[in-house]
Amino acid sequence: MGRIAKNGNPCRAATRAAICDSMSTASAPDAASAAFSKPEDQNKAKESGVITILLGKDDNVFYYEGQLDNSASNFKSSNFTEIRNVILDKKARTPEKDLVVVLKPSEECTYRNVVDILDEMAINVCKRYALVDISPVEAELVKASEAANAAAPAK
Repeated sequence: MGRIAKNGNPCRAATRAAICDSMSTASAPDAASAAFSKPEDQNKAKESGVITILLGKDDNVFYYEGQLDNSASNFKSSNFTEIRNVILDKKARTPEKDLVVVLKPSEECTYRNVVDILDEMAINVCKRYALVDISPVEAELVKASEAANAAAPAK
């Protein structure tokens, strides 16, 4: 009979022993590089596959693809009606394994807006998305865009 773990589970002890035995037969650098990758590499996404959605006050939605340009030329305004089409367009142009949606609510957005954008992730079957803090630069862009939209005359 195989080894028995302290908790009496022979499967766990056998699995642990098999892993240890197989790793000891390979050279240390080869085993480590083959079995494990750096955590930073696992969290990286292709820049072309990333879309960042920022939530502002009064149901304002902003987004950009890839990294935010220094000139903010790729920073665009939207709303909850149009953002679904933006997401679907991004999905159509991006391989599924590369698509990542980054959601960044501002301090002024409502809880309902966060729930609505999470619903959009489910509706559009976005498998990889993250809800993260908005950066100070992005928060300033959102505020400036909202102020510009408020100052613009209604059409």
